[in-house]
Amino acid sequence: MASTMFHKVFSRHLVEPQTADCPAVLYVDFHLLNEVTSPQAFAQLHARGLNVARPRQALAMIDHATPTLPASPDGQRAYVSVQAREQVEMLALNAARHGIDFLGWEDPRRGIVHVVGPELGYTLPGMTIVCGDSHTSTHGAFGALAFGIGTSEVAHVLATQCLLQTEAKTLRVNIEGSLRPGVTAKDLALTVITELGAAGGTGYVIEYAGEAVRNLTMEGRMTLCNMTIECGARAGMIAPDQVTLDWLRGRPALPADFEARVAGWLSLATDAGALFDREVQIDASTVAPMITWGTTPDTAISVQGVIPAHSGDSVHEQALQYMQLRPGQALLGIPIDVVFIGSCTNGRLVDLRAAAHILRGRKIAPTVTLLVVPGSQAVRAQAEAEGLDRIFIEAGGEWRLSGCSMCLGMNGDLVPPGQRVVSTSNRNFVGRQGPGSRTVLASPETAAACALMGAIADHREVHRHG
Repeated sequence: MASTMFHKVFSRHLVEPQTADCPAVLYVDFHLLNEVTSPQAFAQLHARGLNVARPRQALAMIDHATPTLPASPDGQRAYVSVQAREQVEMLALNAARHGIDFLGWEDPRRGIVHVVGPELGYTLPGMTIVCGDSHTSTHGAFGALAFGIGTSEVAHVLATQCLLQTEAKTLRVNIEGSLRPGVTAKDLALTVITELGAAGGTGYVIEYAGEAVRNLTMEGRMTLCNMTIECGARAGMIAPDQVTLDWLRGRPALPADFEARVAGWLSLATDAGALFDREVQIDASTVAPMITWGTTPDTAISVQGVIPAHSGDSVHEQALQYMQLRPGQALLGIPIDVVFIGSCTNGRLVDLRAAAHILRGRKIAPTVTLLVVPGSQAVRAQAEAEGLDRIFIEAGGEWRLSGCSMCLGMNGDLVPPGQRVVSTSNRNFVGRQGPGSRTVLASPETAAACALMGAIADHREVHRHG
């Protein structure tokens, strides 16, 4: 029978099939660990006298709670709290105790898990990948089934290399046509989320297909899959193709039999005639540079648009009240205070290049704080080799060490209360980037343009008149 990509990957990892009384038991190929969601999981193992089942199929690194400022001359790190420092130290200890590869402070490979996994070549087509982080869906860009798990599930995978999992429904989002100049994968992601709604993908694994998806770079595909969770879906997937293979070749952690696996990976694509539980069509030519106005990622409109009216919708009204906006209001020209460029959504080298292209030779508005945080130390080194750091610094921005940083403000990189931030991250929840902060999600290009103007701006116009 014709099969979807999701069903192919899911079925190949079944240890025990799903029954009326019990979810399926799914084998996990690779497990990414961070310092925030792993301490309790390791504590559960230790309390029960258990060891990690397959430590070579795990990779641990620090990213959420790590300060992005350099260490002081005496080697002290600017942790936001004692707890943050202890989380980092505990992950190092647990990784050493169980023989798990750990990317710590002095390791040039370290960075955000969803940036580092792919760039090192650990993320491969057809894999099942989990992490105690919701944006694990990023890895689906390679044709992997990747999703976030909770702390108790982290412990379960550590102990058994398996996971209880209910088989998801399938949703194919077909994006045909070509994106217009100046429109990015982030704009496409925000469009999809707004089209489906914040819960429109609940219960589904989404497969992204169509001409516009095939034409995305791997970085663009990762951005699109990264934000899949924001419409409630379990995971996002894109069929591996020549773009995938070309991007992976030469990565340091690739298996020795990489070339022998290629045919099998390409066969993961959904078969002709395979049925999905639901399909959605989007015309890529209608997508514009997007920006959010509310407190969930599905509140996105064209940067040139106006805030829609939803009479009697209390959630809508509360979001507008929090953001200090009103129905019918245009977003262009609204003053902003902070710009954050980074995160697992848009902290890769191509994202930094895109922002630098807008900022080159110019100065940000004197009222704006610009924070640029690369997604990994490798990205940081590459950016510095190309002189991108100098562009950001000379424009008036701050150039930091890699980490999750202001995406969730867990490390002390916070937006002050009441200030508006244009962020290239993935969530604009109330207080996400600091208590009382007001987050507007956008692409790196749009964020850079906003930093220059000191207000919400269309990067196409700013660049054209630069």
